[in-house]
Amino acid sequence: MSWLLNLYETYEANLGRVGVIELKANDTEYTLLPVSHTTQNAHITVEITEDGDFHSATVNDKSDINTLIPCTEESSSRAGSKVAPYPLHDKLSYVAGDFVAYGGKIKKEEPFAAYIQQLEAWANSPYATPKVKSIYRYLSKRELIRDLVASKVIYLDANHKLIDKWDKKYEPLHGEKPPIFVLVTAEQESAFVRFNVRKTGDPQVIWKDPEMYDSFIQHYSSLLGEEDYCFVTGKVLPSTDRHANKIRNAGDKAKLISANDNSGFTFRGRFAQSSDAASISYEVSQKAHNALKWLINRQGKIIDQRVFLVWGNKELNIPDPIADFFTLKLELEPDSEPEVTPVTPKASTSYTFKEYAREVAKSLGGYRNRLASRTKSDVNILVLDSATTGRMAVLYYRNIEKNLYVDKLIRWHSTCAWLHKYRKDEHGEVATFYGAPSTKDIAFAAYGPKANDKVVKGMMERVLPCIVDGHRVPKDIVRSAFYRASNPVALESWEWEKTLSIACALINTEEEYNVALDTENDDRSYLFGRLLAIADVLERRALDSEEKRSTNAIRYMNSFSKYPARTWSTIQSCLQPYQARLGTRVRFYSNLIDEVASKIKIEEFDNKPLTGKYLLGFYSQRHELNHFKAKSEDSPPASTNTNQEER
Repeated sequence: MSWLLNLYETYEANLGRVGVIELKANDTEYTLLPVSHTTQNAHITVEITEDGDFHSATVNDKSDINTLIPCTEESSSRAGSKVAPYPLHDKLSYVAGDFVAYGGKIKKEEPFAAYIQQLEAWANSPYATPKVKSIYRYLSKRELIRDLVASKVIYLDANHKLIDKWDKKYEPLHGEKPPIFVLVTAEQESAFVRFNVRKTGDPQVIWKDPEMYDSFIQHYSSLLGEEDYCFVTGKVLPSTDRHANKIRNAGDKAKLISANDNSGFTFRGRFAQSSDAASISYEVSQKAHNALKWLINRQGKIIDQRVFLVWGNKELNIPDPIADFFTLKLELEPDSEPEVTPVTPKASTSYTFKEYAREVAKSLGGYRNRLASRTKSDVNILVLDSATTGRMAVLYYRNIEKNLYVDKLIRWHSTCAWLHKYRKDEHGEVATFYGAPSTKDIAFAAYGPKANDKVVKGMMERVLPCIVDGHRVPKDIVRSAFYRASNPVALESWEWEKTLSIACALINTEEEYNVALDTENDDRSYLFGRLLAIADVLERRALDSEEKRSTNAIRYMNSFSKYPARTWSTIQSCLQPYQARLGTRVRFYSNLIDEVASKIKIEEFDNKPLTGKYLLGFYSQRHELNHFKAKSEDSPPASTNTNQEER
């Protein structure tokens, strides 16, 4: 129940945002829903006068269909042929009193009768607004379909009956396909209708009017059922056994809480009734679910319908554990976030492991300082997914103290750290950054950019405990990234470079090496990796600048990782024409090859497969040669000679 309590507290801490329209990056509107309200895609807008007369009607634009509507417990969970009307806006079959007269088909009871009875109760309550009364007066006339037909919003066939779906046979009668049939994919009778009252001097539409929210909340609160003990708050409040759906989007039918299967074994056999298992108050259910929907729209990440969400009860903008360090800096808000020192490489600077860890701690420490000013700002991490159409599960949940959370992030971005060059800055230029890659990029490095979304989301979920709980990165993920990085000929150049740096970061979670070259490292795999990098750079220097083909070192890299001694002999023989082409400049590279090779013990110069350390040695040696050029290649460049610090 702790995740429900924290969502409830988040709602209470953000009451000022209730009903305030916000925009996503794609300009889609969303808001923190009021209690007893939900969202629905509305296809038709009907304008009504203050006197309760029809004014006009239009088919909504696709960009303006998301509508905030009041709802009851029954309507928010209705399904199939069950009659459970929404209190105000609803489908044509519910709100049109003349639906049957125009050929509308009903299975059992007439939906309009239940709808108008419910609306009448609201219109006659002490909480009703003049707008509610105007809509009730109009709909009581049972003339909606007649008016919509006259306004050319919906269409009838030659027998004056509602057209189900558009067919070319109706073109002689109505011309080209009308807009309503483009917007509504099902039958015309399923079109959702929203109402508005044209009031002089009032530009506010009903579905964005706080007065209307409060009116229905007060009215519906007076109708709630019996009280029971709430397992979330510990208070005795009006309870509910119907909980919200539409958690991830307006069409989402999956519920997190449900026990309505009286014929199966959802709770039977253990409890006599569902409330014996857990009782949740209506208020808590509404506020917790509305807070969850709002947070998902605001800052959640969805991969193949799996939701990854992190937030604080009072401080919403918490560093995302699944993002890379570069993205974390881009997401800082200038008006509220602390200034941080950018952690970017410079030509004259090489961070050691401990120096970099201090830089990460300094950057993320700003979050710790800001969170410390709050009375309570614990961090919540939630992963949701649905196994079936109607059921959703909490796959992972952690509520963690803010200082501990920041410590975990600092450790992750310090240990799973390497030099990456696959991001672009705000100017579209390639940006270089040190740090941990995002979990999504790790998935693509391990399984390729065309990996199935189910594989990606599963791997992201597996890596999350490595960040938050300090678990080791699963070996199969590291192994997959290692094998893909060792096979560059199967990848595009940019993809291989990205995979290589991410694989190095994953391997480094165990080794804790530096990007800066460690000339004192005598590990066999590390030294073989250095040899491969020298051969790669030597051949690349000998090639024309316009020639982009892979070097022999890169082409034989996969074989080299499995049979290093044998493959090195092949690579070295392939280097001879390029050594001759370099002339006197080759002395530096030849001497460097001899120096590194001489460090490999004779008994270790064999065909035993290399470990992941060879990738670290390859990357560091190549980085050294490419980024620390000397004025003359007859002498070695100024080496950092960075020895690995004691850990």
